Amino acid sequence: MIFSGRPAVAPARHREPPEAARVTPNHQWEERFMDDSIDIQEPDVSEDAERVLVAVEDRAAIRILVIDDEPSILESCETVLTGEGYGCQVERRGEEALRRLKSETYEIVLIDQNMPQVHGLDILAELRKRNPDCLAVVMTGHATTEDGVRAIQAGAWDYLPKPFTATQLLVLIGRAAFTLLRAQKVTQPSQREGLLVERGTTILGVSASMREAVNKALKVAPTDASVFITGESGTGKELFAQYIHRQSRRSRKPFVAVNCAALPGELLESEMFGHKRGAFTGAIRDKAGLLEVADHGSFFLHELAEMPLAIQAKLLRVLQDGVLRRVGSEKDDAVVDVRFISATNRDPEEALKNGVLRNDLYYRLRVVPIHLPSLRERPEDIPVLIRHFVDHFWRRHQLPGEAPPRLAGETLEALIHYPWPGNVRELQNVIENMVVLADPDEEIPAERLSILDQSPEMSSGNGFGPALDLRMPFHDAKQLLVDRFEREYLAHLVARTGGNMSESARQAGIDRTTLYRLMDKHKLAREAFAS
Repeated sequence: MIFSGRPAVAPARHREPPEAARVTPNHQWEERFMDDSIDIQEPDVSEDAERVLVAVEDRAAIRILVIDDEPSILESCETVLTGEGYGCQVERRGEEALRRLKSETYEIVLIDQNMPQVHGLDILAELRKRNPDCLAVVMTGHATTEDGVRAIQAGAWDYLPKPFTATQLLVLIGRAAFTLLRAQKVTQPSQREGLLVERGTTILGVSASMREAVNKALKVAPTDASVFITGESGTGKELFAQYIHRQSRRSRKPFVAVNCAALPGELLESEMFGHKRGAFTGAIRDKAGLLEVADHGSFFLHELAEMPLAIQAKLLRVLQDGVLRRVGSEKDDAVVDVRFISATNRDPEEALKNGVLRNDLYYRLRVVPIHLPSLRERPEDIPVLIRHFVDHFWRRHQLPGEAPPRLAGETLEALIHYPWPGNVRELQNVIENMVVLADPDEEIPAERLSILDQSPEMSSGNGFGPALDLRMPFHDAKQLLVDRFEREYLAHLVARTGGNMSESARQAGIDRTTLYRLMDKHKLAREAFAS
């Protein structure tokens, strides 16, 4: 059965991945650079089935509303969904649908994008206002990524291109229902602790900024849209990339991560694209690249701004049409279907300005941006992270059954107020060091903290906030100092002029637009300085 408002179009034939792209036995990976620069995770095959296997008694509690102006689609959807045990209602007119959404609550709503009189995205906007917990699916008229991205950006949980089959409908609704039920079971008890655990991925935080990042990841995960993650080193960019992959329809396929800064250019190109026999000294046989290994899965480009421009140009063609050419080859060697997730700890706009990142590549990879805040920007999350790391490392390093150590009040205060230039990664290291040296049920004083022994390696002469750890990567340290300077300078400037933005811009020698942009960047409100 195919649902469509027009004559059915045969669905595209499923393309089997090329032989070289399939996950191979472990002994075939021996020649790869198996270090922190490359990470290949084979999928959990059992999980995809679990997404759509929702118990009949659970389906009955899920109310679904289908909004479409085509009677045939409404009738077909209602027949299929009620036949599977879901509570399904249908609505043909947009105005009536809006009225119904004001008076009734649904767990899942399917909305036709191109409704007459009231556009589908307008209905979606109203739904998001009235019931933000509802999962909205937009039915698009064409099987294009652009329509789907627009729907996701407008707040949809997923999109369903027309025409679609009954199986496609049920799989999508099953995934949505599974997401709802999992949220009830997993996140409800853990929200008090600020903990979200997803198939081995632990994301912690009670702060609004972290919740916003997680919600954005959940929205974009079911799509194939490229995601661009920014944030300082140690904020968890790869963790988020894994989380997005595990929530996606590609979760049964590999997640391949490459650190572009960890490999020299020639080796990075060979690892990503593969090579032909004789392409360079030591190339004794043909070798598939990691892009082929990731076929039908997700490919994570860590530290994208460090990738040589020549490889960026080569990658652009893969993004455009999926075609790749191995090093030393004179022909196209494979067509791949991968979902790209990229990340950088640098300012991408600065990288574009300096010519180290191609504009065309950046904007193709940055369909959905996600920014991860630094740990010093979310101090309310530090106690949550500390509890988690203490329990985790105590179980790993100490005897079972012994009570874990406790932090004295001044110890917790010291950790909360420390600037954490290395972010969560540094906090994790400090807590592990503390736990390994602690006795069971011991109260740990502040002087035991390893970070307090770093004074010879710290510089406090900059005058802008906490001391700078000179062991940080150069770009991180520079950006940290620039941010501190900008914030302190702006605060003193606008306070001196009593909040007069025109006078502030004149004294600073910059235009008002730049001043407002910098104020927004550092979350400084003019009203706070008005005399």
